[in-house]
Amino acid sequence: MEYTLAIENGPETIPGGTGLLLVHPSIGETDRIDTDFLKADTDAFLVVSTRTTAREVEQKLEYYDVDESKATILDTISVERGYSRRSGDDVYYVASPDDLDGVVDSIERFLTAHDGKRRVSVDSLTEMAYYADEEATYEAAAAILELLAEHDAVGLFHLSREVHEEERIDRFRELFDGVVDLQADGSVSVEI
Repeated sequence: MEYTLAIENGPETIPGGTGLLLVHPSIGETDRIDTDFLKADTDAFLVVSTRTTAREVEQKLEYYDVDESKATILDTISVERGYSRRSGDDVYYVASPDDLDGVVDSIERFLTAHDGKRRVSVDSLTEMAYYADEEATYEAAAAILELLAEHDAVGLFHLSREVHEEERIDRFRELFDGVVDLQADGSVSVEI
């Protein structure tokens, strides 16, 4: 299955099973790339939010005119911030931000429960590493990539370049099928 990529300077399409790493500056405008990725050519998508609450994700989707009826949100941060958590039809939670097994299980449930073209956004690996650790985050990313391949889905995983040592970023780069590189000036390059 082919998916429209809809990211500037990238190929027109990517095959199902593709995982892309979005490397960005800490203050980079990732929302534009993320929402372009989610709204193109998809039947259902999952946002794994480790740095913003489900409500903030909903506001982002609305602002960028993404079809929220296709959205499922996994909120890992509200519990850490002490917010009330009420799971609904399209919003789920894990026990804590470092519950990476819960994140992987939730992604597997989403991919199994939905048909057609499915996309997953993990925003972000940097926050996952902050709450768990880098090695556990690397292993979780590898497990998620296996799920994407198994279910013919695609994924975009955020990683902040200022937070991680270059050798760690390179290790993550090698795990993925391609890298979307967002610079501080807003320019984007894609290597697949």
